[in-house]
Order: sequence, then C-alpha cells, then structure tokens
Amino acid sequence: MTPIFSRGDAEDLLYREAALLDEGAWDEWLALYTEDAVFWMPAWRDEETPTADPDCELSLIYYDGRRGLEDRVVRARSGQSIASRPRPRCLHVISNVRLIECKDGAAEIASTFTVFLHDVRADRSYHFFGRYCHALRHEQGQWRIARKQILLLNDTIPTVVDFYSI
Repeated sequence: MTPIFSRGDAEDLLYREAALLDEGAWDEWLALYTEDAVFWMPAWRDEETPTADPDCELSLIYYDGRRGLEDRVVRARSGQSIASRPRPRCLHVISNVRLIECKDGAAEIASTFTVFLHDVRADRSYHFFGRYCHALRHEQGQWRIARKQILLLNDTIPTVVDFYSI
C-alpha cells in the first residue's frame, strides 16, 4: 500500500532538495531522483509561450534520465568544468507549494522559487525566479522525483546557470 502524501510531505521534499543543492550534497540530491527522471528547463518560444517538447525545441537545460544528471555532477566536481570552478554560492527559496494530485503511487506538486546566486569570480550577485513542477513516484519505499520542470520567468541570464543554481 502506498502511503499518503500530503502538502507537508511535498514541502519537506522540496526544502530538502533545495538544501542539498545549496550545500553541494549532490550524491544525496541524485538519490532523490528515479532512474528515468526528466530534468527540464524549457526556453521561451516567444514572450508568452515556453517551448513544449524538449526533443524538438530549444531547452535551457534538459536531461532525459538520471544518468545525464550523474554525468553533469561528475563534470562539475572534476574541476574541468570552467562554469563550476569556483562553484557559485547559491540559496534556493521555495514557496507557494501546492499538492496538485496524488493517486496510485504518483503525485504532482507545484511551487515557486527564487534562487540567489553569488558569482565569486565576478564578485556579483544575481537572482532567478520562476515555477517548479515536480512529478513524484513512490518506489523502493520512498517518494522520488520522476520529473522536474523549471519555468524560469526572468530568462535573461547574465551568468552561468546549471543544475545546482536553478
């Protein structure tokens, strides 16, 4: 039997994910994701419409499967990723968490975010804001992220944006 999933559970999961990203605890962060997870930040087709198909249209970030996220973590840690050295200091603030649906071992949650980022190399600070949509699946005794869609609302990006900074 799949346990009940509440809005409080949704908040706990999102706050945990944000803290793991901010702290650079990327192995624990990866463990939140299913093997077939999709991590997607669409681009904007025009001023009002984001792209709808990551396989056919431009995306700002797109990983189809946790393996892609794992590869990116390896590159970020290696020191060979110029964008990740030194790693920007980030702080994720999650709000307006809503449980959209929960049934049959699956849940969908929506939230809003602001990320504050300090680029140590440039000695500059930036902020990004937008909406998250997480699809969750209950597997191996816990709720895991099967899809994370990030709608970046201020998409004029003055610095590098990566999995840990958005």
